[in-house]
Amino acid sequence: MPGFSSLHPILQHHIVSTLGWPGLRPLQEESVAPLTAADDALLLAPTAGGKTEAASFPVLSRMTTEDWHGVSVLYICPLKALLNNLEERLRLYGSWIGRTVGVWHGDVTSSARRRMQTTERPDILLTTPESLESMMVSTGVNHRDFLGDVQTVIIDEVHAFAGDDRGWHLSAVLARLEHAVGHRVQRIGMSATVGNPDSLLEWLQGGPRAAAARTGRVIAPGVVLPGAGVSPASGPDAPEIRVDRLGDMSQVATLLSKLYVGEKRLVFVDSRKNVEVLGNLLDELGVTVFLSHSSLSAAERARSEAAFAEETDCVIVATSTLELGIDIGNLDRVIQVGAPRTVSSFLQRLGRTGRRPGTSRNCLFIALPSDSVRGDEDTMLLQILGLLSAWAVGFVEPVTAPPVPLHIAAQQFLAAALSDGAIDTDNWREIWAGTHLMDSDVLECDAQEVLDHLVTTGMLGTDGSLAFIGEAAEKEFGRRHFMSLLSAFTSPPLFTVLDGRSDIGVVEDRLIASLKEADDESGDGRGGMVIALAGRNWRIRHIDYNRRVVYVEPSTTAGMARWGSSGPSFGYAVAQGMRRVILGEHPDGVQLTRRATEALDGIRHWWGPTVSTTSEAVFLPSGQANRDQAEWWDWAGTGRNHQLIAALGASAARGFDVPAGGHADTAGSALAPLDQAGRYDRVRVFPDDTSAGIRERLDWYDALPANSRPLPYVSPKAVYGLKFSAALPEETARMILARRMER
Repeated sequence: MPGFSSLHPILQHHIVSTLGWPGLRPLQEESVAPLTAADDALLLAPTAGGKTEAASFPVLSRMTTEDWHGVSVLYICPLKALLNNLEERLRLYGSWIGRTVGVWHGDVTSSARRRMQTTERPDILLTTPESLESMMVSTGVNHRDFLGDVQTVIIDEVHAFAGDDRGWHLSAVLARLEHAVGHRVQRIGMSATVGNPDSLLEWLQGGPRAAAARTGRVIAPGVVLPGAGVSPASGPDAPEIRVDRLGDMSQVATLLSKLYVGEKRLVFVDSRKNVEVLGNLLDELGVTVFLSHSSLSAAERARSEAAFAEETDCVIVATSTLELGIDIGNLDRVIQVGAPRTVSSFLQRLGRTGRRPGTSRNCLFIALPSDSVRGDEDTMLLQILGLLSAWAVGFVEPVTAPPVPLHIAAQQFLAAALSDGAIDTDNWREIWAGTHLMDSDVLECDAQEVLDHLVTTGMLGTDGSLAFIGEAAEKEFGRRHFMSLLSAFTSPPLFTVLDGRSDIGVVEDRLIASLKEADDESGDGRGGMVIALAGRNWRIRHIDYNRRVVYVEPSTTAGMARWGSSGPSFGYAVAQGMRRVILGEHPDGVQLTRRATEALDGIRHWWGPTVSTTSEAVFLPSGQANRDQAEWWDWAGTGRNHQLIAALGASAARGFDVPAGGHADTAGSALAPLDQAGRYDRVRVFPDDTSAGIRERLDWYDALPANSRPLPYVSPKAVYGLKFSAALPEETARMILARRMER
């Protein structure tokens, strides 16, 4: 055990005597040497694979051997609940060597933060990217003093950051941290299996330019990486995967009340509304049930998760909030209603099971019918089988950062000016040397152009070479001490729901508006003002619109649950998996119930005309194969079909010229409506189109340089959903959204 023997002797003692471990797991063994040598690393293992210890034990050894003092380790997580969940474990490990742990996020009191800065400064600080930047910006925190001793940053669930704008934000904040403290900070990322581990490591290190000056490696012993040619659906460690088909959510509740009784079951559903619906149905059937979704208060979620961890015969119904590594104890079963959008998400959920010796990983998928009367009511079952087809051949999505993050670059210029009082417009590139956010190949322009725009629009004022927060930025972002400037994600307007002084959670303003409309129509002063939240029904007593607070009391009347949602989005590999299933494939290692098998026969009959064994796309004119509109079926995934809508919807009126040697209608007239929703399976086209005309248009589109292709249509109203869009020209914000629709 060369890794174990290289740890500090105190840690060796406690691993054996306190934890009772005979040694380290392979990932933990293999991580010791590179991490104690201060190398960067990406640690890969399934959920509950020991990643936390693989990262923390070598770092604690360094802390003792090198005699670190002050806040020397930052442990960053995407969720506050995950930080709270990890605190006790890391506090135990730190205590072995006489070191302390602190937690800093939005729910931590100001008095606790003051103590951490003065009398109780921790050695390990658990935080989120937003709270880290808040420390760097706050006038109440001397961040160069408080964070000046940081040696290592550990990023949990790093894939959850790297795939969206929070990743760009985190990368930029880490670069600013290194610039502020004046030395390189070791970066350690942890993740479940991903499709592109080497690229993810490079992203973690700050991009190709920064990574070239750093040492790092992917550590994943025993993990079958994508492309290895090994099917996860076969072999002695293959999980138990079953698929059933039921009629509605009440049947799901009935099945769960009778299936796996005496076991602990985690049920994933696709929306907060369905969490509430299924939770109520299970409660009515006498099942001990707990709920978890993002609109519940932190206290309410913690209560559910703690109670669930202590129970042995119960169900917890959740959205993706429990997909990440929050510890909810030993789990017996995972049930998935519908299909997750990615194979990666499925693997996260599957990894919740099989943690106890003698148990195996398992997942029961349940498909429900849609409301369609055309014959395609089993869309959900097809989505499930398509996902499992992609999984069975070893596919996992690569984690890729969103393109053209110009809005995050603008946010960083403003945040840096806010943090330091001003930035030097001559030397600003040094601040972000440790990230590729500001690189021209990422932004597709020189970042100086973003800085110049901020100055021109008054977001930044200038004095010589110094740029500082301007009046326009004060007006747009200055509320609540610029808090809206420090978060890279958006949410719809929310109302807090209070029962007395108890915080139940939040609901969106669209729900309140619909309840008010019902109230106005009833004329009795109360109307339909009952909502469902946290698995209970609440009558609304009063709505304070100024403070955005809803005061409620318990009700026995069924309430309404509503949150915004978007249509299903699947990538190319999963869409092609659906196509293979229609053509007759049965995914390896997947068991279908009789109900699912009968429904699959109907799927192949209904969708059969949309696939071909000789070509990837099929043109179905209106009226053919019971289709009421002309469609181009390519099963190419949502992103590619957004591109096709832009290509087929292009016309001379939109400024695109006829290509040399092309027919006049190639770019001269629209072949499809631009305002249709992007789907993963098909594109709606005009009735008088022909297969040859569509193929010619697509050939024209694909032959264009990438920066010359028509972009998907984006409504002007949509820019409000892009955080920090106010710092950019409207046409730039719409371009960013359009480019991201193509992913």
